[in-house]
Amino acid sequence: MRIDVVTLFPRMFDSVLSASLLGRGIESGKLEVGVVDLRPFGLGKHRSVDDEPYGGGAGMVMRPEPIFEAVEDLRTERSHVILLSPRGALLRHAGVARLAERDHLVLICGRYEGVDERVAAFLADEELSIGDYVLAGGELAAMVVVEAVSRFVPGVMGNTGSLDSESHSGGRLEYPQYTRPAEFRGHRVPEVLLSGHHGEVERWRRAESERLTRERRPDLT
Repeated sequence: MRIDVVTLFPRMFDSVLSASLLGRGIESGKLEVGVVDLRPFGLGKHRSVDDEPYGGGAGMVMRPEPIFEAVEDLRTERSHVILLSPRGALLRHAGVARLAERDHLVLICGRYEGVDERVAAFLADEELSIGDYVLAGGELAAMVVVEAVSRFVPGVMGNTGSLDSESHSGGRLEYPQYTRPAEFRGHRVPEVLLSGHHGEVERWRRAESERLTRERRPDLT
């Protein structure tokens, strides 16, 4: 799988793409991630990428020409183009799994007061949001998408079985996890986890998962 990110701030991705499982997945060739600097596609000698909004208003809006040119330079018949936007559909677990089935994702990172509407209407295949809040740009959202999708790419995660028990994988939040020591500052690990009885452990985990989901995310039940 390949993911390309179109951004005005490519250096923001340096540490994210070189660390942990994601970095190892890229290094091993299981996943390809390219970061494309939008600035060279800008207009004129100053490589301008933004302009004042028609109709007036605060701030600047990203022009369509540099974005179209950058994306069309990357796009193939198998590409799926995503504009990261606070007005996009909320990215959920099922959506991540759906994106992971694609061969090539192109992520467009907006900045300033927004992106010319023609990018969303005539270039992007969909708009995605990672939450009901506004960020300075789409870069952090793009990092979230890359990290989440990469976990579904074969060979990137060391233990793919952990995908089955993670929060949201079965429509519920994940059960509590414990490790050594069995007692810490007077707080003991639940006895069922020390019992060695796998059936009881599974029943406890299922019950705890359902309890946490009811308490914290009733919208999932």
